[in-house]
Amino acid sequence: MGAVRGVLLDLDGVVYVGDSLVPGAVDVVDWLSREGIPYRFLTNTTSRPRAAIVEKLSSMGIRADDDDILAPAVAAMSWIRSTSPGRPALFVPKATASEFVESDPLPDDAEEGAGAVVVGDLGEGWDFATVNRAFRLLMAKPRPRLVALGRTRYWRADDGLRLDAGPFVRALEYATATTAVVMGKPARAFYLTAVEGLGLAPNDVVMVGDDIRTDVEGAQRAGLTGVLVRTGKYVATDLDSDVTPDAVLDSIAELPDWWAATA
Repeated sequence: MGAVRGVLLDLDGVVYVGDSLVPGAVDVVDWLSREGIPYRFLTNTTSRPRAAIVEKLSSMGIRADDDDILAPAVAAMSWIRSTSPGRPALFVPKATASEFVESDPLPDDAEEGAGAVVVGDLGEGWDFATVNRAFRLLMAKPRPRLVALGRTRYWRADDGLRLDAGPFVRALEYATATTAVVMGKPARAFYLTAVEGLGLAPNDVVMVGDDIRTDVEGAQRAGLTGVLVRTGKYVATDLDSDVTPDAVLDSIAELPDWWAATA
């Protein structure tokens, strides 16, 4: 591993956990800005649009704008523009659906006519009827594409671990014998889009995350350095897996010292 020049920061689990700021996070973001180190916030969050994330960061003392955040909904909308598959059926929270307005989504009760079925984190909005409607849409002729806003398995909320979109995407893939187009982590294209936004090469960039698979392994497979933090969803058994992080930090607060040591 050589010296790195840019940083991608996961949000939930790294900068904050639920609605609680990780100690030292504000200082680290200020340090990145002060040192002129290119960085972006990279998130698989599909429960809120970028504007809401910007507002949340601002309330925690972190300055950001929409362009500082790469989220799956943004990548998915870009894919819809470029491929023109037809009207999408959205399985995302209402707030996130605002990112897709220009694509003229199907009504919420539609069971056919989709060019793409877009699946994000509906949380408690998932039930049998909802999953089955997605299944029926995917089985209609002509077959639409399944678009996954990430494959994260779970995340840590204030009340404990919660399933993310990944398990529902896998269920739909299995039921329909199709493979999803993945727009979030750990998709290689998603990481490369983020790297391109920094104006750097993959081996110049470090990804800092709390998920050994989605953040660390996904980043490493795309040619980035993968750093794991012991906050958020981290558990000690992560280090017994077949994935070896390039570094393990107690929290984001240790990033400046790690950076100096690798320079």
